[in-house]
Amino acid sequence: MWGRSRLLGLPLPRGAPAIWRKGVSLCLFNGCSSDSRLRVVEALSGAAVGEREVQVQGWVRAIRAQKEITFLNINDGSSLQSLQIVAHPNLDIRGITFGSAVEIWGKLVQSPHKKQSTELLADKIRLVGACNPVALPFKIKERHSLEYIRQFPHLRCKTNIFSSLLRIRSEASAAVHSFFKDNEFVHIHTPIITSNDCEGAGELFKVEPASKTAEKQKNANFFDVPSFLTVSGQLHLEVMMGAFTQVYTFGPTFRAENSQTRRHLAEFYMVEAELAFTESLKDIMEVMENLFKTATSCILSKCPGDIELFHKYVAPGQKGRVEQMLKNSFHVLSYTEAIDILQRSMETFTFEPKWGCDLQTEHENYLVEHCGNIPVFVVNYPYDIKPFYARDNQDGPRHTVAAVDLLVPGIGELCGGSLREERLDLLQSRLKQHGLKDTYKWYEELRQFGSVPHGGFGLGFERYLQCILGVENIKDVIPFPRFSHSCLL
Repeated sequence: MWGRSRLLGLPLPRGAPAIWRKGVSLCLFNGCSSDSRLRVVEALSGAAVGEREVQVQGWVRAIRAQKEITFLNINDGSSLQSLQIVAHPNLDIRGITFGSAVEIWGKLVQSPHKKQSTELLADKIRLVGACNPVALPFKIKERHSLEYIRQFPHLRCKTNIFSSLLRIRSEASAAVHSFFKDNEFVHIHTPIITSNDCEGAGELFKVEPASKTAEKQKNANFFDVPSFLTVSGQLHLEVMMGAFTQVYTFGPTFRAENSQTRRHLAEFYMVEAELAFTESLKDIMEVMENLFKTATSCILSKCPGDIELFHKYVAPGQKGRVEQMLKNSFHVLSYTEAIDILQRSMETFTFEPKWGCDLQTEHENYLVEHCGNIPVFVVNYPYDIKPFYARDNQDGPRHTVAAVDLLVPGIGELCGGSLREERLDLLQSRLKQHGLKDTYKWYEELRQFGSVPHGGFGLGFERYLQCILGVENIKDVIPFPRFSHSCLL
């Protein structure tokens, strides 16, 4: 703690060693001060060329030995591009192989090669962590498929494709938060353990103490009521609609779907937002579209090399599809229009499209293609297939609610939202119909103390990443797959 205070120029706490208070600089890592240490991305920028001796730390991505000089490519995760190290014969590089962790001191110079702007002339190299390249499942100069990489969840961050994915994911997270901050939404941390089943599907992970002792104590629930891992933060955000006009949350959600398909995850991240004083789905749809386009534009500008890697080797043609989505306004169809389009098509569907049934993935993909591979909003779904909180349109003869799904190319549903039922009598009738009146008494009370019309939506973060990168298997866009070789990571 004291060392970090010193490095950051913060006041030292009481009890810190006296020598630090006398202004003696703190040196780490074999005498190299922290201000000379550079990340690879900083070294590649060329800003420190010729100024002073610098230090870089990272892992060897390539090694080429020539008669008098050995070239090492070093990467520390800060950039897709590696930094070339020039090592002369007087340096001891014994034991350094592909995959080794190293520290290198030297001087940055302009590189004579066209493919790199700078390189490091090494004065000293230290082997920090040895690596057996024969045992390492990823081989130098080989491009491994995502299917192959998926077998090694504990090692796959060492590959170019997965380190690119993690940088993109990091920038995408920052872009989401930045969008909401710029639009003056308040960030709410909604609970992960809850008694609410927001979706009403019953596909929940129940939370119980692991200790058997707790079970023996009258078999009581730990929280007095059955508790589960959250499937959505929506209902908690709706609580905030009594005092805030715009709120959002961004965190993990869980579904106990026993499915091992490329479309499903047991744990995933959701971006959810609620807006007060709105009686129009257009307001919700505008935020959805702006979030998608703003975040995507930000990622394309911040991670051009990482994005290009996916668009070149994983999903050729995806770059054009993303550009098409960004430059065009999203289409809008009513659910009834969508069913009519599906029924009039010459396509043979596994699930027959009928009014009153939910849209399947095959239907969603067809509708997007029908609209020229531009994202499409489908609005006003049948009353009977949406949750109790969706606002009743009170229409007929086909009864609908003010709900909306955003469908995107290659994925299908990306976002789902609705206006929320703020009219107490209609909400009470709906809850009674579903047998939920006692469970959601607190939810009814929200409509009794200054309730306003409001609505919101949720966006699946991993599906969003699939959409912009063109990745088919959703398990390839998460940092840690939940199961591998029958082990839970």
